[in-house]
Amino acid sequence: MDEKAKNTLKVIKECYEALDDKKAIDITILKLGEKSSITDFFVIATGTSEPHINALRKELEKRLHDVNVDDLKIDYQPESGWAVVDGFDFMVHLFVNEKRELYGLESLWKDAEEINIDSL
Repeated sequence: MDEKAKNTLKVIKECYEALDDKKAIDITILKLGEKSSITDFFVIATGTSEPHINALRKELEKRLHDVNVDDLKIDYQPESGWAVVDGFDFMVHLFVNEKRELYGLESLWKDAEEINIDSL
């Protein structure tokens, strides 16, 4: 595994830990790899409410900044039920439960490999 891939996995683990610390629900990591030209990994998590989604997003931004990942694109409209934190090699999707079910990213990318956090 090259250095870039190792660094990306460290960042993915940091994302997971930040979300877990803020009580995100059902955190899922999908390795898209060659299956997508958009990004290599999705991290998908559910928040309990719109304020929780916002708190998760802010915590991610802070924690990623702390590990020198500053070139993030954030897409978040209050009351949308969905926030995206795009770090190019990875994208974090934060949903309220209804939106996560509606968009079904895990089903859409069902051929992606699900990564267990303990393997990182």
